[in-house]
Amino acid sequence: MIRIGDLTPASLEPKLRRMFDLSAAKIRSIEKSWDPSQGAPVFTAGGRYTTRGWTEWTQGFQFGSEILQFDATGEREFLEIGRERTTAIMAPHLTHTGVHDHGFNNVSTYGNLLRLMMEGRIAEDRHERAYYELALKCSGAVQAGRWARTAEGGGYIYSFNGPHSLFVDTLRTVRVLLIGHRLGHVLMAEGDRKVSLLERALQHAEATARYSVYYGEGRDAYDVRGRVAHESIFNPNDGQYRCPNSQQGYSPFSTWTRGLAWAMCGFAELLEFFDGAGSAGAPEWMEKAARATCDFYLENTPPNGIPYWDTAAPGLVKLGDWRDTPADPWTAPEPVDSSAAAIAAQGLLRLGKRLGDGLYWQAGLTVSDTLFGEPYLSTDASHQGLILHSVYHRPNGWCAGAGESSMWGDYHARELGLYLLRLVENGPYLRFWPG
Repeated sequence: MIRIGDLTPASLEPKLRRMFDLSAAKIRSIEKSWDPSQGAPVFTAGGRYTTRGWTEWTQGFQFGSEILQFDATGEREFLEIGRERTTAIMAPHLTHTGVHDHGFNNVSTYGNLLRLMMEGRIAEDRHERAYYELALKCSGAVQAGRWARTAEGGGYIYSFNGPHSLFVDTLRTVRVLLIGHRLGHVLMAEGDRKVSLLERALQHAEATARYSVYYGEGRDAYDVRGRVAHESIFNPNDGQYRCPNSQQGYSPFSTWTRGLAWAMCGFAELLEFFDGAGSAGAPEWMEKAARATCDFYLENTPPNGIPYWDTAAPGLVKLGDWRDTPADPWTAPEPVDSSAAAIAAQGLLRLGKRLGDGLYWQAGLTVSDTLFGEPYLSTDASHQGLILHSVYHRPNGWCAGAGESSMWGDYHARELGLYLLRLVENGPYLRFWPG
């Protein structure tokens, strides 16, 4: 269980500054060595970023990291690189009809650039603003078109596996639908029918809360409150829910911790949006899902806040009471996943801030304190990764974990660091939607 201390964002400031100092060199190294024709960098092998073709879901994290680096430090070179790369390379991601990853790729790039302009961090240019806005409108509409209906009358954005498949990951990509809605956009369907991006985002979130998250209410024999299924399977003929499944976790009935982290962060951000974006307020089921997933993380993560890659990974039995013993990422019989920690920390902090709950808030700071120090922060100048000990697809043997980094882990560590720096500096609260 996570150790709760007495930390503040200000007490972490030296670590945050050091992290962004190291981050600058990592970004420059990748920019110097990476050939865009190879595709998107995904994870490191021997400390150098490499590809792993599945979908190109990490491209936006590469260029988004450059934009976040500028946001945190004011170093213009990173803004120029990130802006140029976004313009030159990201356009196909805007109209990609085959993936559920629009929020990952396009909010991290076009979304961050629009946010910076609306905050006054970069110069106002009406043509540039219109370009970013149009990109996000298109991305939101394309993502909303990837739609499957449930038997209960709702629906979900289906994963790249097909219309039968709801991934918990997708919860954090619905941000692009909400941005599109805030910009006044809709999806135009057959017969010129206008489809609300807000309604589709809300229905997807509700389906995720209902089918991906468990509440200890007797749903099945493995119904443990707060656990998360990576994938939920439906009959595409009639929308009936069939069973849990897992692509990247140990089993359908265990909790893959990065999937858990996506739910934690996704629900916490959606609560902020529906509280403060001029809507009727956040629904009760949304807070219920956020609390359940964050509580599960607190109870099933070692004291330093870095989780193992799956809470039922078979090798954990060798460790005895692993929940109360800090993990050693170099010797543990199962990998830890620092990328899950980077994502989960934002969920804990955002939920703690919204609720005024010191337990969640302090847990988020504990995770951050660990993540931004060794052995997780990469201090080796020859290593291109920023945060070590990240796992991609353990069942497939992708990204072995110990000593390696991932593009999403590095991006979310930077985003977490920026979130905390904004609090330290009394800057604008970091949120994903404009206006």
